[in-house]
Amino acid sequence: MHVAEVAPRGLFITFEGIDGAGKSSHIDTMAAHLRAAGRRVMVTREPGGTTLAERLRGELLNTPMDALTEVLLVFAARRDHLTQAIEPALAAGTTVLCDRFTDSTFAYQGAGRGFDTGVLQQLESWVQSDLQPDLTLWFDISPEQAAQRLSTARSPDRFEQLDAAFFHRVRRGYELRAGSHAERFVRIDAGLDREAVATQVAATLRARGW
Repeated sequence: MHVAEVAPRGLFITFEGIDGAGKSSHIDTMAAHLRAAGRRVMVTREPGGTTLAERLRGELLNTPMDALTEVLLVFAARRDHLTQAIEPALAAGTTVLCDRFTDSTFAYQGAGRGFDTGVLQQLESWVQSDLQPDLTLWFDISPEQAAQRLSTARSPDRFEQLDAAFFHRVRRGYELRAGSHAERFVRIDAGLDREAVATQVAATLRARGW
């Protein structure tokens, strides 16, 4: 009897950092590198990645709301994204590159907003089960340098309009998250020029044989 081959699970790589860190500009470069190495690649983002999640993204970035509503919308968008896009892609052996994931929620809503991390952990468990990224690239930069970059980039959304103190808390949230998930976090010095940042990213991939 013929037994169908099961594709090996794909890699799940996430890109994290405060607004203005420059992480998004390196996703397409990594995707091209991995495709050249023979991998199937899907590039996606959070909030977003599905029709429903993109609608929720628009509300999150532009509509004032309290912290609990914000958290619930983030995880609702994430659940749809996982079930409709990320999990099927990983099961088919596709490498998924995601611009933000749950670490952003702990950094922005947890550390930045001061939301109860115990509630975030419970929601993380319900929404993701045991799923975590295989690698998280944390593009670390000072809030002041990030703000300078953003000032010439685009009109800010409601998160990007927040003050420096908020982003210092967010950065600290990433530090804490990296400390508790050290096995998958790699800090990238995003304050350097683009070429130097790209060199760090490439070195991380080489170190893992990817």
